[in-house]
Amino acid sequence: METTTLRVGEPRELLALIPFQLGFAPRDSAVVVSLRSPRRRVGLVARVDLADLTDATDGPQVARSLVTHLVSDGARSAVVVVYTDDDLQSRDQDEVAPRGTAVDPPHGVLAAYALREAGEYFLGEMECWVVGPRGFYNLECLDRACCPPGGRPLHELQSTAVGAEMVLRGATVAPSRADVGRIEMAPAAARRSARRSGSRWAARARAAVESSELYRWRLEGLQLWRHELDAARRGSETWTVPGTTALGRLQAALEDVLVRDAVLLSVLPGPARVGERILVGDAGEEVGEALRALTDPSDGTPPEEDVNRAARLVLEQVVAHGVRRGHGPALTLLGVLAWWEGDGARAGVLVERALAASPGYRLALLLDEALSAGMPPGWLRPGREEPAGGPGGL
Repeated sequence: METTTLRVGEPRELLALIPFQLGFAPRDSAVVVSLRSPRRRVGLVARVDLADLTDATDGPQVARSLVTHLVSDGARSAVVVVYTDDDLQSRDQDEVAPRGTAVDPPHGVLAAYALREAGEYFLGEMECWVVGPRGFYNLECLDRACCPPGGRPLHELQSTAVGAEMVLRGATVAPSRADVGRIEMAPAAARRSARRSGSRWAARARAAVESSELYRWRLEGLQLWRHELDAARRGSETWTVPGTTALGRLQAALEDVLVRDAVLLSVLPGPARVGERILVGDAGEEVGEALRALTDPSDGTPPEEDVNRAARLVLEQVVAHGVRRGHGPALTLLGVLAWWEGDGARAGVLVERALAASPGYRLALLLDEALSAGMPPGWLRPGREEPAGGPGGL
């Protein structure tokens, strides 16, 4: 699920925006887009598989759940976009069957109808678009000059203002959901070296007898993280991947919950030394204030781009060099960063991978619940003051 503050002026612009918001080109999917009042600003963008939406048993509940997310997002109206591999040439039933013959609507059209029925009471009649392999059309449009049988050509969606703006922002569209957030593994020799380093580092923690020894181990792990984070921020395009010794130690350190939490707090606005207090189990007011930057609708702040970028660089290398069964903490932190940026699609993929690596990992489960509930980060919550200049509409 995604939220955006981009200004979108017409349906064609909205259709061009959706793949950028999701991070991948949807297939066999239904996407619903929240339009918030008072100026129909684009809000939540949520996707579901067509098969789930049209399932005879669970489909109605899936549709109601999506509508609930839209209403919670502050939607006053919504747009449904169906992505199908069906040939749109056959959408005119009179062309594919003799008059009087009963013809089942295409799979994607059934999905659009299901969403419209579920949302009509709360959101009125939702506008519906269908995007096929070669064209797109409005489900209600009967004007063949506007929406011919095969739909309008897809190249019209590639030359839009919003598409150009997203490219300038550096946004990309992955070929499929499976490609979102993909992290290439390091060569086997580098992974073995990192694993040995991590094993030695973890053994130090297990051997700690005094609480002061364990604190020092945690503090060294946090200081190592800060060193690599600062190097990534300073290095920009000249940054080099940390050595395998450092990456192995970081993976082992992140398996400690207190170190992991201190690492998360290191990218949030707040007192510089709050991490040290976390390491001794002090979850006081300063920690709560820092976490409000993530979740609070009033105090939530967007991430600092350079800090988040540096954190992603380091965490992705921890994953690339790490033991797969230990990927959970780093993947979860990457998911939290993606969610904070408003990239719910990437966050969802990362949290799935985190739970596959570390089933039952609590922070990943909490993030998964937030994503399933359609909860955006605080700075993107509905009801916040509009930016100067006002939003665009559809």
